[in-house]
Amino acid sequence: MSVALDLARRRAPAPAQQATQVAGDDFRGEYLQALRLIERLHRLLLDVIKDEFDRQGGADLNSVQALLLYNIGDSELTAGELKTRGYYLGSNVSYNLKKLVDMGYIHYKRSETDRRSVRVSLTDKGKAACDVLNRLHQRQLGSLEAVGEVAQSDINGLNGALVRLERFWSDQIRYRL
Repeated sequence: MSVALDLARRRAPAPAQQATQVAGDDFRGEYLQALRLIERLHRLLLDVIKDEFDRQGGADLNSVQALLLYNIGDSELTAGELKTRGYYLGSNVSYNLKKLVDMGYIHYKRSETDRRSVRVSLTDKGKAACDVLNRLHQRQLGSLEAVGEVAQSDINGLNGALVRLERFWSDQIRYRL
């Protein structure tokens, strides 16, 4: 009987090992939940933007296009700069820029030095779309703490964690970790 107990003790993890494993499982669960929340929050942001444009009568824009306009703002950028600055994550940036030009939200001009490169900036119509998002953000800021129970310190902590997560993921790609 003592041989069976000795075997059972050797196979069972020590209490400290069990605690570490449980903590690791908790961390894994929290990490996976954070990934789901990031994805869901991005989709919700796009839904909020689309809803705002529907209410304002700008239904010809989709939410991705509206966010693209907002991120261009007063700048004059190339499609490549939009992607490298993280303003636009889709693979169809050229398609959306062309649509925005056709709808009159963006005007573009070819670079004098590199005829393949096109610089884009907002038209007055594009700036009006940006104003819709600016008003939306201002309205949300007015009730974020009182209604959403999200304080500035919460946002500061969240931003810090997201920046570190972004750096971690970038390093995974850059250094093939």
